[in-house]
Amino acid sequence: MKLERTQLGLLAALAATITVSIFAAELALVLGALVLGWRLLRRETRFETTPLDAPLLAYCAWTLLSTSFADEPAVALEDSKELVLFALFYLAVAALTRGTAREGVLSALLMGGVALAALMVLQYHLLGYDTLDRRPSGFLGHYMSSSGVVMGVVVAAAARLAFGAGTHDRPRPRDGWLVGLLLAGVGVVAGLEATSAVGVWPTRLFVAALAGGGAAVALSKRAGVRAAAGVLPWLALPLGAWALVASQTRSAWVGAVAGLVVVIVVRAPRLLWILAASLAVLLLIRPAAVTSRLTVSDASTVDRYYMWQAGVDMIIDKPIFGQGPGMILAEYPRYRWPEAPNPRQPHLHNNALQIAATRGLPGLAFFAWWIIVALATALAEARRSRMDPATGWAGATALGGLVALLVAGLFEYNLGDSEVLMLALLLISLPFARRRERADA
Repeated sequence: MKLERTQLGLLAALAATITVSIFAAELALVLGALVLGWRLLRRETRFETTPLDAPLLAYCAWTLLSTSFADEPAVALEDSKELVLFALFYLAVAALTRGTAREGVLSALLMGGVALAALMVLQYHLLGYDTLDRRPSGFLGHYMSSSGVVMGVVVAAAARLAFGAGTHDRPRPRDGWLVGLLLAGVGVVAGLEATSAVGVWPTRLFVAALAGGGAAVALSKRAGVRAAAGVLPWLALPLGAWALVASQTRSAWVGAVAGLVVVIVVRAPRLLWILAASLAVLLLIRPAAVTSRLTVSDASTVDRYYMWQAGVDMIIDKPIFGQGPGMILAEYPRYRWPEAPNPRQPHLHNNALQIAATRGLPGLAFFAWWIIVALATALAEARRSRMDPATGWAGATALGGLVALLVAGLFEYNLGDSEVLMLALLLISLPFARRRERADA
């Protein structure tokens, strides 16, 4: 029982730090995997097979084959190490077989999401991160990573609110202490960032505190802690939406809207008017961060067009094993169209094109197989959620989050961000953990 709680605490720490530190999240993943392995050896738990096993194994195997056929296998192998992150799916399925565990880990994720969104908003309005050349990135290294993670947090928060936010349907003032601590910590980090006088230690201390806080919230049985965690989705949804606007990242906007539509359709289709009205109000207010991005003739859009053309040429040239993982930067100059604005590109700003160009069409087929199975499982669980809203939000969260990822991935290679991939794997695991819970009942 002690090892089981340790595993859950490490998963919650991972969920809380996905949004603020990839190092901390990956460290929690490694430690959690070690605990799971030890529990398997002691026969305290079992390894859960899922319908995702076959497509995932095929995708990983084909990725390694593509690596061996790349012009620079060492570079391709270095990029392929991201396959290790898929272990998170199995760690989460094993740890989230109880409703309280799923709620606790989601609360930890929302804690990190609130922290990231709050810092992005402060950076945009107070620290000068308000131009296309300098966009708010929060705690992460790039605005694309931050906006992709916030997109998933917004959808998860909306699903949690749609299916019941926890102990209390509406937050009470006395339950706001957890949110207050979070925002105070972010304010201190932002203030110290503005002075640039104390280095990275305040941020590291905040990350450590967030990891510990996420684990504590997930493991706590106190009613006051659960009530305080119930406030998180009420703040994460509007604050995350604000941060998305400030990020000026159109792919994340489109993905978030798609994910929210899915959640609303699953829960109460008649409420779609609320989302439509919110978007209409946003367009009427016409914030500069939005109006300046409502165009398809800007340099980044034009560049994407030529990237995609080059990607198609790469696939035609090597349709079976592709160029190899991580090889786009080296190979792009050979396939670049003369009209393309930039001579080099690290990726192709489209998930499907990126996978097909680097792993060949079979690699894309295996990935599509994996995605289709994940979507079908999430959809089936989402349908169950109508009958059991208290515990059935897992399917809607996974379905909305995955749709958001795929729609945003039409315009970005968001699967290349470890933070976004880990968040997606965590959300995808929810319906599979729920299925295991029913099987064990």
